[in-house]
Amino acid sequence: MAIFSKSNVPQFSVDVYQNEFLPEGGREVNAIATVSSTGGGTIGAAVGAPHLYSAGQSPDAAVAIMVDCSGSMDYPPTKMRGARDATAAAIDALRDGVRFAVIGGTHVATEVYPGNGRLAVADAATRGQAKQALRRLSAGGGTAIGAWLRLADRVLASADVTIRHGILLTDGRNEHESPEDLKAALDSCAGRFTCDARGVGTDWEVKEVTGIASALLGTADIVADPAGLAADFTSMMEAAMGKEVADVSLRLWTPVGVEIKFVKQVAPTVEELTDRRTEAGPRAGDYPTGSWGDESRDYHICVQVPGAGLGQEMLAARVSLVVPQGDGSAQTLSQGLVRAVWTDDMAASTSINPQVAHYTGQAELAQVIQQGLDARKAGDLDGATAKLGRAVQLAAASGNADTAKLLSKVVDVVDAAEGTVRLKPKVAEADEMTLETRSTKTVRVKKQ
Repeated sequence: MAIFSKSNVPQFSVDVYQNEFLPEGGREVNAIATVSSTGGGTIGAAVGAPHLYSAGQSPDAAVAIMVDCSGSMDYPPTKMRGARDATAAAIDALRDGVRFAVIGGTHVATEVYPGNGRLAVADAATRGQAKQALRRLSAGGGTAIGAWLRLADRVLASADVTIRHGILLTDGRNEHESPEDLKAALDSCAGRFTCDARGVGTDWEVKEVTGIASALLGTADIVADPAGLAADFTSMMEAAMGKEVADVSLRLWTPVGVEIKFVKQVAPTVEELTDRRTEAGPRAGDYPTGSWGDESRDYHICVQVPGAGLGQEMLAARVSLVVPQGDGSAQTLSQGLVRAVWTDDMAASTSINPQVAHYTGQAELAQVIQQGLDARKAGDLDGATAKLGRAVQLAAASGNADTAKLLSKVVDVVDAAEGTVRLKPKVAEADEMTLETRSTKTVRVKKQ
């Protein structure tokens, strides 16, 4: 384990969990890297930045809140009312000094507050003005989420801040621009700000909302009842206010002959990172992780090493946490090592590390839930039963009680340990969408 420490900023550490022993001819090495950031106590202070803020000083952060104002937000009327109340609650959760803006989204994007491509600086007066401006929000028009994101990007870029964050609420499908337009907007915004996305009600598309959050390294969730929006928005804003270090990347260096099979985040959610690699020098690549506050995340790294003889050992990979510096270089916050040792000790080489086994199961759990729900929608009831039964089995074995509870609203569980289930003949749309939206949420390994 290596630790980065600096006064007034979080300390980063990397712990690597693996079974480094391989049998003769063995080539695949799996490791879980637990990355933790603790003890910051400031808001918006960038590692290595010239100005570190203490309590009461101006945080180095900006937030754009994007509110769906399309015509469907009037059905029922509580939806638009809930969105206004939720946005007001989020504004109240802003810390003094944070820059912010509110954007109304239809088939076009409109600056609700403060306007003119600017960001307001949060204090009692601007919070009051912003909440007054919310009263003018009304429902009408279509949905073009890419346009909302592009405006948020322009507004957030108007201030020289370290942490840029978006909060996006929608109640419908992205029907007024093509999927290609939305993807182009996401590609344009990726790496420029993070974004949490929420779907309210049940008329939106799960894969759209989760895709937005995934591309912009944020969280996704469903708020089936508009009455729950204010609490959810407050929680999201408080989490955003806790972010202190931006643009953190997981850097993987591998020796000659080592092939990277995959890199994925496995806690608190499953997030595939393999294809997001950007080259970072000879045999090194960076995988984006976004912004960090006081938190811990787990990453599963799988590499293939060259064959070697019994008794030999090698460094299979070096895992580092890095942040970019103004001069184009990167500062290393922490690092850990992944090793490979060849042995004829069968007990050592066949033992599966508990962390690796657990997260392999959690990744499979997320996958089979998605496959089961897709099969159910396609009318393949046998396939849906098999996949969702396997999901019940995995959730029970890993102690993922939250996912097990969501599954029980879609299937009747006959035997959880065996994965024997029956599909429920009628399932509430909100229950099915909740399961799909939260399918990637994982539980941490139980402490031995």
